[in-house]
Amino acid sequence: MNIYENISSNKRNSIILVLLFFIILISLGYFIGFYYGNFYTGIGIGFFAMVFSIIMTLINFYAGDKIILKMSSAKPADKKTHGRLIYAVEGIAIAAGIPTPKIYIIEDSAINAFATGRDLEHASVTVTTGAIERLNKLELESVVAHEISHIKNYDIRLMMLVVILVGMITLLSDWFLRSMFYGKRKNGAKIDGVIGLVFVALGIALIVLSPIIARLIKLAVSRKREFLADANGALLTRYPKGLADALKKIRDDKEPLVEAANKATAHIMFSTHPDINDRIKRLEYM
Repeated sequence: MNIYENISSNKRNSIILVLLFFIILISLGYFIGFYYGNFYTGIGIGFFAMVFSIIMTLINFYAGDKIILKMSSAKPADKKTHGRLIYAVEGIAIAAGIPTPKIYIIEDSAINAFATGRDLEHASVTVTTGAIERLNKLELESVVAHEISHIKNYDIRLMMLVVILVGMITLLSDWFLRSMFYGKRKNGAKIDGVIGLVFVALGIALIVLSPIIARLIKLAVSRKREFLADANGALLTRYPKGLADALKKIRDDKEPLVEAANKATAHIMFSTHPDINDRIKRLEYM
């Protein structure tokens, strides 16, 4: 499979994975309704969860990037101090054919970066001072190209949706399990015979396993998007070795990112994704 076929495959599979979240939500809602009421109650709970997820997504759509930047203590880059970074972002943005995103820095000696924003016109790239100081020109450009690829592919928007849906599934499951142990079941569907017991057992298994399944789907989406961003970034710079060398420096770096920034942006950070050695091998193969 060549790189362009791989890009198409990853985009298609990511859409399928996101649809699985909605199937899980509906299934959870149906079983909860069956256990406590009836079919219509269950469907109603499932759709309520989806509507609430959409509302939360809209809130994050317009304010999520500002919240992330604030929580990670990111500050606007200064052309006098961070000229090399600014020129790198401007050059890669031109090569990618997108508006130049806003540029921020995090004062930390570890090597890391992330991109955020809701669309091409409202996007930003954030890089640690450690990356600016410890990566050479080609390596820094390669990391920037990786992050700009996330912007161009609308990866941040997708991951924002996935994170919210994972949270909703976890909340629904947790609420149901707590209510089973501490609440009373009233007006629930009548459960008789072996088939009824099997249904209940399968439903409880779904409730217990749904958060695990959701997190695995989240990791799968993240994994696919990171490999895609690596490939697209290498296409932008025409120099896969630059990103591979940057990843090697991150792999060998013993200093973690500051705790506050890591908690705020863990799911979108450059260095917290698929196995670095696997990413390096793929880049060296290009």
